[in-house]
Amino acid sequence: MFLTINGKAYIAGAFEHPIRKATGKTIPQLHAEMAAGALADAGLTSRDVDGFFCASDAPGMGGLNMAEYLGLRPRYVDNTDTGGSSYILAVGHAAQAIATGKCSVALITLAGMPRTARGPKGEGAFFDDPICPDVPYELPFRHTIANLYGMSAKRHMYQYGTTSEQLAWVKVAASHHAQHNPHAMLRDVVTVDDVVNSPMVSDPLRRLDCCVISDGGGALIVVSPEIARSLKRPLIKVRGAAEAIKHPNGGRNDITFSGGVWSGPAAFTEAGVKPSDIKYVSIYDSFTITVAIALEDLGFCEKGEGGRFVADGNLISGVGKLPFNTDGGGLCSNHPANRGGMTKVIEAVRQLRGEAHPAVQVKNCDLALAHGTGGYLPTRHGSATLILESV
Repeated sequence: MFLTINGKAYIAGAFEHPIRKATGKTIPQLHAEMAAGALADAGLTSRDVDGFFCASDAPGMGGLNMAEYLGLRPRYVDNTDTGGSSYILAVGHAAQAIATGKCSVALITLAGMPRTARGPKGEGAFFDDPICPDVPYELPFRHTIANLYGMSAKRHMYQYGTTSEQLAWVKVAASHHAQHNPHAMLRDVVTVDDVVNSPMVSDPLRRLDCCVISDGGGALIVVSPEIARSLKRPLIKVRGAAEAIKHPNGGRNDITFSGGVWSGPAAFTEAGVKPSDIKYVSIYDSFTITVAIALEDLGFCEKGEGGRFVADGNLISGVGKLPFNTDGGGLCSNHPANRGGMTKVIEAVRQLRGEAHPAVQVKNCDLALAHGTGGYLPTRHGSATLILESV
C-alpha cells in the first residue's frame, strides 16, 4: 500500500542567511541563526519543534548535538546525507514523518563555512578515506569534483552534440537573475562570450561554468496541515517528493544521465502533475552541465536536448518558458556548505508566495519544482525531487 504525502504537510517557514563570508562565526552559531530565522518566518518558536532534520554539515553527531545546542526536544530526528540533494530530500522525509504522526513541526537546518574555514565533512571527504569501498579503485586517478563533471559534459557533447555556447546560457540566465539579488556573490550580467572565454578549469568546463563557494545556509519549517492553517502565512503544500541513488554499477554506467530519471517521474506521479504544469524550477546548479542533464532527466525536454533547451534565454524569468533559479542560484548567488539543495527549496517557496524580487517573480506561480543532485554526477550521487504548490 502506497502512503502518499500529497497534501499531508506544508512549508510554513523559510529563511536564507544573507551572509556569504562568515568571519567570526561558528557553524553551530549559523545553524542557530538559520533556525531562528525560519521559526520567525513561520510565526513559531523552538518550543513548537518536535522534529529535527539535518545532514553531516551539522557538527558532531548531527541531530544529537544540535538538538542540545538549539534547545530542542525532538521526538523525531533524521540525519540523512546525500550531499547537495540532502535538504530537498529532507523536506520529503519531514513530510513522511508528519503524515505518519511522528512529528508535527519539523525544523530543517543547513549551515557551513567552506569559504572561511573547512568544508563539511560529508562533501568530498571520502576521496581519500580508506574505509570507503570505492576509494582503492578511484583514488589512483586523482579525480577532482570539477574534472568529474567535466567528463559528463564532454561525453554529453560527444553523444548529443551539446555545445559550450549552449551550456553557457545556464550561467547567463543565472546572472540575469542575480543582478536583482543584493546578497548574490556575482551580480554582474554575463554573456555567452564571457562564459566561453573565461579560463578553462576542466575541459570543457570553464570558470564561469562552475558554481561559487560560500559560507551561510538556510532553514525550513515543515508542518502538519492543521498547524499550517492556524498560522498567518501563505500555504505552500508539499505535493510530491521522491529520491534515488545512482552509482557506477560496476563500470556499466552512462554518465550522461542522473538519478533524476527515477526521482523525477516518481515525484510527478505522486503530485498528480506533469512537467508542462510547472511554472518555476529550482535546479541545483553545481555546474552548467548539471542543470542541462537534470532538465532532461526530469522530462522538461527529450534526452540529449538539454543544451538546446537551455539556450537562447529559455531559463530567464520573463523571457523564457521555464524560469529557473531566480535568486542567481549556486552559479551566481551562493552555495552554502557546498550543498545547494536548501536554497533551491527556499527560492521555490519565495516564488510560490509571490515574494521573489519583482523583476524575476514568475506570474501566476502556483506550481514549482526543486531538484538536486548530491555527490558526483558521473560516479555516485543522490537525486531528490520536490513538487510544491501554492494554495
